[in-house]
Amino acid sequence: MVLRLSTLFLRTLREDPADAEVESHRLLLRAGYIRRAAPGIYSWLPLGLKVLARVEAVVREEMEAIGAQEVHFPALLPKEPYEATNRWTEYGDGIFRLRDRKGADYLLAPTHEEMFTLLVKDLYSSYKDLPVSLFQIQTKYRDEARPRAGLLRGREFIMKDSYSFDIDDAGLEGSYQLHRGAYLRIFERLGLEVIPVTATAGAMGGSKSEEFLHPTPIGEDTFVRSAGGYTANVEAVTTVVPADIDYTGAPAAEVRDTPETPTIATLVDHANAAAPRDDRAWTAADTLKNVVLAAVLPTGEREIVVIGVPGDRSVDLKRIEATIAGHLETGGEVVVEPADEEDLKKHPGLVKGYIGPGLAPDTAVLGAEASTGLRYLVDPRIVSGTSWITGANEHGRHVFGLVAGRDFTWDGTIEAVEVREGDEAPDGSGPLVAARGIEMGHIFQLGRKYAEALGLRVLDQNGKLATVTMGSYGVGVTRAIAALAESNRDERGIIWPRNVAPADVHVVATGKGAEIFEAAEKLAAELESVGLTVLYDDRPKVSPGVKFGDAELIGVPTIVVVGRGLAEGVLEVKDRRSGEAQNVAVDDAVAFLRGITAH
Repeated sequence: MVLRLSTLFLRTLREDPADAEVESHRLLLRAGYIRRAAPGIYSWLPLGLKVLARVEAVVREEMEAIGAQEVHFPALLPKEPYEATNRWTEYGDGIFRLRDRKGADYLLAPTHEEMFTLLVKDLYSSYKDLPVSLFQIQTKYRDEARPRAGLLRGREFIMKDSYSFDIDDAGLEGSYQLHRGAYLRIFERLGLEVIPVTATAGAMGGSKSEEFLHPTPIGEDTFVRSAGGYTANVEAVTTVVPADIDYTGAPAAEVRDTPETPTIATLVDHANAAAPRDDRAWTAADTLKNVVLAAVLPTGEREIVVIGVPGDRSVDLKRIEATIAGHLETGGEVVVEPADEEDLKKHPGLVKGYIGPGLAPDTAVLGAEASTGLRYLVDPRIVSGTSWITGANEHGRHVFGLVAGRDFTWDGTIEAVEVREGDEAPDGSGPLVAARGIEMGHIFQLGRKYAEALGLRVLDQNGKLATVTMGSYGVGVTRAIAALAESNRDERGIIWPRNVAPADVHVVATGKGAEIFEAAEKLAAELESVGLTVLYDDRPKVSPGVKFGDAELIGVPTIVVVGRGLAEGVLEVKDRRSGEAQNVAVDDAVAFLRGITAH
């Protein structure tokens, strides 16, 4: 049926909503695609549902093309499967939990690994049943602490998630590549630029992971690439580790009084004034900065960790969060934040502004009182033989010439600092260039983590029980709509790519004569009869200026104006993206519009 603006459930807004943070959020609200119900939660209006359905159709077609089969799970799920994988606890405050009238615990699904695994376990028992890939397009719920940017980071959102089940790792690699190819085709069909980048698996686990990032200045993810083809999320970039240095003959470390030097800048100034070097001046890169962080575990417990980094580098908490769980021997997502005053009070060995590595009691440089007794991790650039100026764990004192491996050791290395433009790519393909992006999809080779936890085993070719290996693959469906609106717009409104627009043609009747509305009505019906979807502005008492403004705001790619030209037997056909307009004879209009909308 023709969508008529006179009856369509739609109210466009003249003013920008006060809570709209980014352009896509502003335009989707103003154009009447969504309405805010609560922070991070949105209602979908008729035009929005049209766009959503078209995006889902592209995703569904490409998933079915690789042989994946669609299922649909409930969003309300029981606690027990998530307890079996420890994620009931590991999710911490990140999920919505609730209890029914009988006291049973449930959650609103943030993701469905457990349910897919149990479904296959329930129905399949032999390697002959595999491989199989299942998918769903389903609403997910996460208790975001700071929902922002409209559909880009919400508490309720729609995602396509799929899972592959294979008997061995070779099968998993094949399923992974099938999904990867499908994702590239999905985003190409949607008209959404994406760059596949190496990513960390995080709490999901697994051996391999890639994100599909849409480049945009408003993106929450930073990624890097090199001229030689390396791409990675900054959380997954690995440092080019320098070679160890022979410290034989290195002078002994020396503790010096360094009054009023609690920052790297003041320390460097003092070193150049009080202990100048002949060959070059001291810089921040010569200092070892020891940062005290609180790792908030899924249980809510705070574990204090000290991380040593070169003084010329800033700590990147997201990079630390990506891998610190492995160092703490805990599952689930760990939130990392700077230690607060209460944390420091519990550890008097941490002298603010003068913190150094925790040294062994028999170290010749410092006494036993210098040991912090805390887990100490270092940036990969801190290798055996490197020499540093660093805190002496005493107020107003620093150690000069403290040699790594000789004077102090560490509990592990961790990627902890910012990745800078100009850093070398780990594969040797050249210097890195940074950009921002929105995560549109994420694929994982999960392996056997969930299958082992939930007992998903089948009989193999030899009649023995074998644990199934799994892959996980997600696409943000509602997020894709926001990204499309963000990247397809001008100062007047949205400009939808044709294959996701809520209609193929927007017919606008302008004028007061009955013949104009009759001609517009006839055109809309004829377009509909040849298979085009039509949005028809048939409002009789609305000015042409308002109608044109709404048409540009709503963003259907082809606008047809039935107005003054009708007297000469022509209609105006306007391309919303280019702004170009041309007159087309009324008798030729249907064939002409059918032709341009087919491309």
